[in-house]
Amino acid sequence: MKPLAVSMGDPAGIGLELAARVWSERTAETPRFFFVGDADALLRAAKRAQLPQPKLRIISDPHEAAADEDVLAVLDTPLAMEETPGEPDPVNARATVGAIERAVDSVRAGAASALVTLPIAKDVLQRTGFAFPGHTEFIAHLTKDDPWEGARGPVMMLAGPSLKVALATIHTPLVRVAHALTKERIAEVGRVVGEALRGEFGIAEPRIALCGLNPHAGEGGHIGREEIDMINPAGARLRSEGWNVSKARSADALFHEDARSEYDAAIALYHDQGLIPIKTLHFWDAVNVTLGLPIIRTSPDHGTAFAIAGEGIARADSFRAALTMAAQMAERRARA
Repeated sequence: MKPLAVSMGDPAGIGLELAARVWSERTAETPRFFFVGDADALLRAAKRAQLPQPKLRIISDPHEAAADEDVLAVLDTPLAMEETPGEPDPVNARATVGAIERAVDSVRAGAASALVTLPIAKDVLQRTGFAFPGHTEFIAHLTKDDPWEGARGPVMMLAGPSLKVALATIHTPLVRVAHALTKERIAEVGRVVGEALRGEFGIAEPRIALCGLNPHAGEGGHIGREEIDMINPAGARLRSEGWNVSKARSADALFHEDARSEYDAAIALYHDQGLIPIKTLHFWDAVNVTLGLPIIRTSPDHGTAFAIAGEGIARADSFRAALTMAAQMAERRARA
């Protein structure tokens, strides 16, 4: 299988040192990857974290990345100025975005099996005219013209060993969530999640739990009608298509251990409804996965952590999990 492509993220955050750490501490089980970003910045990050200096090989074509397993191939994407840990500078935004673009192109060209993105600072990029809420939407834009036979995303899912949660809305202000939801949107998310669970997570008959929006899932319309008018009809549509999807369930009772044994993934209707349980259960090892696109993309389930950048103390658990999940998903998709 081709190696994974890893984009550097914001160079002032912890992404560079995570890449350097996982490379220096790699084992036989660590999926092979190449780095897309500034090679010198990666060396500086390793030095700051008191890690061994990685042996790098600069490449201009991502197809050259798999040549030597003992040397880290780098598709060099130079920064405009040297990074300062913890102090993001919009002057480096072009390199941050360029690394994502080149990593995506590497997967599209068949030189990489999947993409793993290190964290970006959305506000820093948006100050330079970046027109997307985050990685998820940007990667969807970059691949929008590529053929894809399945249900089209993007759908964001957070996945840990004991819980997978997909989001029907992502970074939507809470006051707008009910207006952003439709029967069509919920059904679309259900199809994407079902196909991904079956094809890329190896679950032959996926079971999907559908969260209610209101307390007690609306309690028969006494605490809101969204479940009656929108959520349950979307679930019924999915069941008519053959998907094992629940009716709207009260979210406050959906994430304890016994409840989790009843489904393979849950669909949350807004950001914190899904992220609070996943981060409670899997704060260190959850993975952000983008579903329903022609390429596979995962990411650590955390941000740039500017407050500790450069100190060499950032934990790499989630990045390691993102690499492993991307490799497993790519292998299953290749076999399909």
